[in-house]
Amino acid sequence: MDYRRIYRSAAVTFVDLVSRIPGDRLDELRPLVGRTVSSALQQVPRVLAAAGGPVNVSAPEGYFVFLRDVPEAVYAVVTDAGFDGALDTVGELAARATQALAAAGDDDVVATPVGGMRVRDWLPTRTFELVVHGTAVAAAADVPAGFDAAAVSEAAVLATRIAVALGEGEAVLSALTGRSPLPGKFSVLST
Repeated sequence: MDYRRIYRSAAVTFVDLVSRIPGDRLDELRPLVGRTVSSALQQVPRVLAAAGGPVNVSAPEGYFVFLRDVPEAVYAVVTDAGFDGALDTVGELAARATQALAAAGDDDVVATPVGGMRVRDWLPTRTFELVVHGTAVAAAADVPAGFDAAAVSEAAVLATRIAVALGEGEAVLSALTGRSPLPGKFSVLST
């Protein structure tokens, strides 16, 4: 799969999704939309412009495994670029992110919140943020999310890879194949 095309597709879908949030739900959903915008759109040009040192994390799942045990207050600071702008700027921020991506090489090492990562390994973590949080926004707004199959597939595969890296792969496989349920409140993103 082409991680660049999938990111661009997810960004465009997220922009469209935000435009379809009913006006009476905007205030309620602003924090989730803002967090998604900051971590998955606004942060992208800044990270892609910051040359990293050695590679600290060599796979997308490693990013989330690294952050999993970070206290929530620290996690919010590390992953949140602080978006506080108007929601009508989301399209502009998506355009800046995709323009920055066009200028980055696959093997460029950039300084991410968890240390040096190759662009090809870091960007799928941003697609994951768009799809996971975007589907949550869509559900809360009671509108269809609209992400294409490639973006949903990339996010689902990454979630499974995170589970495997955490030693939970067999439990997830068993649940996905209908053999047993996941434990209550199971998440690959938090402890």
